[in-house]
Amino acid sequence: MNADVQRFFDAVPEASKSYFKQMHALVMELYPEATSAISYGIPIYKAKSGWVGLGFWKDGVSIYTNGPGHLAEFKAKHPKIKGGKGSLNFKNSEPLPLADLKLIIVHAIEHPKDA
Repeated sequence: MNADVQRFFDAVPEASKSYFKQMHALVMELYPEATSAISYGIPIYKAKSGWVGLGFWKDGVSIYTNGPGHLAEFKAKHPKIKGGKGSLNFKNSEPLPLADLKLIIVHAIEHPKDA
């Protein structure tokens, strides 16, 4: 992990740190060869020809992809989880659906053009 990414990790609030670490670990478990760097103000993990980004906010953590196609299956299964066009926001007060997050990460990394 480079120094910029480490500084980002160090800045994650205690309330969000556990979820952020779990999401980081999931990306690295699936793609141990992934490289990470800060882009657009967040850590972006690149592997093969795809990427995912992780971020935090006051009450939770977020995952970012390059488009809604990576999130369609997840959003159908979890319609109450809010997000943007290519992102999802997870509140610290709600369970983190790690098994289903794997689908997003794999889809974004393996099929980057299917956004």
